[in-house]
Amino acid sequence: MAHEYHADIRWSRDGAVFIDNRFSRGHVWRFDEGLEIPASSSPLSVPPPLSVTRAVDPEEAFVAALSSCHMLFFLHLAAKQGFVVDSYQDAASGVMTKNEEGEFFVSKVTLNPKIVFSGSKRPLAADVDDLHHRSHHHCYIANSVKSEIVLGSADFSVV
Repeated sequence: MAHEYHADIRWSRDGAVFIDNRFSRGHVWRFDEGLEIPASSSPLSVPPPLSVTRAVDPEEAFVAALSSCHMLFFLHLAAKQGFVVDSYQDAASGVMTKNEEGEFFVSKVTLNPKIVFSGSKRPLAADVDDLHHRSHHHCYIANSVKSEIVLGSADFSVV
């Protein structure tokens, strides 16, 4: 079964000369029923004011998509095993380096989840490790990229 996903990306020149390469990289991502997210190139790639520092850049979105996908599978698998998750936070990070052809790519994404469990069924460290392993294995985004994805300072507690 195939699934399709859509994003509507909109940018306009807004009167800039353009051919001098001094145009705003700010644009809008539109999803689903009209949700709009301000987007831009990374200020690390194109300096402000041509990049919009308060907007999401594609590299940040990539890291967030990997983290979110991993988390959603983790929550699903934890619930199936009878573990109650109260909160899940991840300070994920990505590193961009050059590939064999000398082109930049996000070569590594590190997930740093902090998970709080409660309830009568208490996970052991081995249970949490297994949940992370299976979450990575099932994550659609992780299965779609060649970036290395590692679990960094994963932490959990039971209250």
